[in-house]
Amino acid sequence: MKVTSFTVLPETPEELNPLKEIAYNMWYSWNWEAVKLFIALDPECWEKSYQSPINMLCMLPLHKMEEAARNQDFISQMNRVYKNFQKYLNEKPWFEKKFGEKKKSLIAYFSCEYGIDEGLPLYSGGLGILSGDHMKSASDLGIPLMGVGLFYRQGYFKQSLNADGWQTESYPENNRHRMPLTLERDKKGDPLLVDLSDTNIPVKFQIWRVEVGRTPLYLLDTNISSNPPEHRLITMQLYGGDRDMRIKQEILLGIGGLRGLYALGLTPRVCHINEGHAAFLMLERLRLHMQEEGLSLKEAFEVCWASNIFTTHTPVPAGNERFNTQLVQKYLGGYVEKMGFSWNDFLALGREDPNNQGEDFCMTVLALKLAARSNGVSKLHGEVSRKMWKNLWPHLPEDDVPITSITNGVHTRSWVSHEQAALLQKHLGSAFVDEPMNSDMWKKVVDIPCTQLWKLKELRREKLVKFVRERLRMQFTNRRLSPSEINLADEVLDTKALTIGFARRFASYKRANLLLSEPERLANMLLDSERPVQLIFAGKAHPADNMGKDLIKQLIHFIRDERFRQKIVFLEDYDINVARYMVQGVDVWLNTPRRPMEASGTSGMKAAVNGVLNLSVLDGWWPEGYTSGTGWAIGRGEEYDDPDYQDAVAGHLLYDTLEREVIPLFYKRDADGLPREWIDNMKTTLKRLSFTFSSNRMVAEYAERFYVHADEDYEKLSAKSFMLAKEMAEWRKRIEENWNRIKVVSLKAELDDEVLRTGDEIPVVAEIEFGDLKPEDVAVELYHGQVNDQEEIANAHIEQMTVQKSSNNTHLYEGKIICQYAGHYGFALRIVPGHIALSHRLLPGCIVWA
Repeated sequence: MKVTSFTVLPETPEELNPLKEIAYNMWYSWNWEAVKLFIALDPECWEKSYQSPINMLCMLPLHKMEEAARNQDFISQMNRVYKNFQKYLNEKPWFEKKFGEKKKSLIAYFSCEYGIDEGLPLYSGGLGILSGDHMKSASDLGIPLMGVGLFYRQGYFKQSLNADGWQTESYPENNRHRMPLTLERDKKGDPLLVDLSDTNIPVKFQIWRVEVGRTPLYLLDTNISSNPPEHRLITMQLYGGDRDMRIKQEILLGIGGLRGLYALGLTPRVCHINEGHAAFLMLERLRLHMQEEGLSLKEAFEVCWASNIFTTHTPVPAGNERFNTQLVQKYLGGYVEKMGFSWNDFLALGREDPNNQGEDFCMTVLALKLAARSNGVSKLHGEVSRKMWKNLWPHLPEDDVPITSITNGVHTRSWVSHEQAALLQKHLGSAFVDEPMNSDMWKKVVDIPCTQLWKLKELRREKLVKFVRERLRMQFTNRRLSPSEINLADEVLDTKALTIGFARRFASYKRANLLLSEPERLANMLLDSERPVQLIFAGKAHPADNMGKDLIKQLIHFIRDERFRQKIVFLEDYDINVARYMVQGVDVWLNTPRRPMEASGTSGMKAAVNGVLNLSVLDGWWPEGYTSGTGWAIGRGEEYDDPDYQDAVAGHLLYDTLEREVIPLFYKRDADGLPREWIDNMKTTLKRLSFTFSSNRMVAEYAERFYVHADEDYEKLSAKSFMLAKEMAEWRKRIEENWNRIKVVSLKAELDDEVLRTGDEIPVVAEIEFGDLKPEDVAVELYHGQVNDQEEIANAHIEQMTVQKSSNNTHLYEGKIICQYAGHYGFALRIVPGHIALSHRLLPGCIVWA
């Protein structure tokens, strides 16, 4: 059947035009006054629309619109909100104040998922929520950034449980015409279509734009009638399909994403790849610089490497995408050949061991090799990542592997309850809204009256219990339970009891069942009539993760014990809406990953900005967040070779902490019935963690440490028709041809005594041969510090040696070491590439130790 389709837009009275403009910008999602406008139109319709303004306007009867247009109170409130919206868009932002008008700066941020709000379900979990918060903070700070992703026709799955507690998945269609999307069009007014057929995928895609405050997000979509049916499915599901579908999605995201920006006339100077899914964009960047600027492959490499940024998000092997090389060749063989790569040289870019012909092609490895700047997402994850990928830099000490860390954060105003936002604004002042980088304002939290903070906490717990009961009633109805069983939903949970929340993806390493490890101790806590405890769980398992599904099933069977039916609940279909209610309403946020498998975790940060205390294993962000008064640590960061033993230890410590510290503190009340010490900890949490673990701090750190410097590198390398990039390519060629000819002829340290004192200086002299290289091509460094039990230098200091004279091919270098610490001390000499224009000197395979 041939269907003639067209779009019908909601008729909006002229008086309500500002409302429509607000509805098409995700700014509303972190501004409660804007949300209240839509609720005021029709509260019931707002809920039915799944809290999506555009969807609501499509559903709302015209007479409701006309009533609102005649309501002067509504119009006045709408105009106030719109005025604030315009002020936000037009005021001078943080980035411009700090760095001036960098008009040429344009940063492209690539992620396979974005969790911005309920009405745009294009996310599965933490990675997508982090990407959404990154976009919001880029807007708040005025970073010249644009996001690139995919528009999924079905998004991630909807979760439901069968009678046995086993997870089942369904995939409802996303109605793109009822979402805040604008289709990009060409000069003729037709949809802009971009071709991807040179990657052996005969497909074209269109581009939807989402406005996230000041920041645009571009979403690619292959679901157009001119595409073959099988290729319309490329943007069907997030993380769906087989390996063939997955590589097509990642080619579309990376190569297609950058090509789409160029088709829109947007040419980013810096590209930030959020996880390895988009790493193929690095190839397209090379190709476009060769095509548009007339550069050779090696010249294009210099300018692109220096301005590419890569963030890795997981120490879990399955999270680091790998593809069979035959599959890569199927789609990219001809593409990379036209660029000038030999097939083996290209495969080497995606292999830890370039000489291993049996190794699969790894997207993380590709990204690490083609980005000058790389980072993990917490300090601990940075350490784990350096250990995980150290083989890419052979002979380099693990601590020196060039993967740093920028700890994740959350967009405070998106996750804090609107009641708490009002309380904070009252006591912190206008800075809470107008000064996103003002960290000092959080010191004023201590002045909030304890009675007000606790009253708010109890209100949010009551709202959470009400939400849970309504949600459970819906779940039981969908499972077709009997009326009497459905009515049990109204009896679960106690609005006054200590409430612990656990919500995240159900993967085995996250250990959702750790709290079930000692059933009798758990029963004693749950059934204590004087100090009751209750638990709320939520989370999805990946559709292919049967172990994760089994964890959910175990939990559901445990809950069915008649003793616990009112004490433990599992909320199906965990999403942004469920997350908000939970992080705003619980008293304690529980996190139990098997260290060091959690890269960061951000749900605990969302809880913290609502004054919720964290109870967590010292993994991910929590080693940085945990201090006295911000919550509790489960153990001291123990790691064991036997995971079962590690789990047993953690389970025992979890119960000890709950029984001895958490529960007694919550129920310790003063004469006024207030848990004063608990409230003091809530204030400490807000004061110490709110800014430090905000996405505003995180994005500002990316700007200051990465974006601005990468942009400056691009500026230098591209100036005067890419003159420096061409020079660098020639220099790197000389380095590669001569590196193995470098030889340390002699190395002498003038030690007067084997026992020295702190502050003593040790002169060092070295004779070195460079082959055809010159002293300015390299850096000769003294690497010194305390020596550990493995005879390795820990926490090394680096001193540059200087050339004193040269004779033929031999160069005399001198330097000195200052003994900065007492104890077992040592030094080594190393030679690394030293061109002044390098973003960093630690290039794979280019290091010589004396």
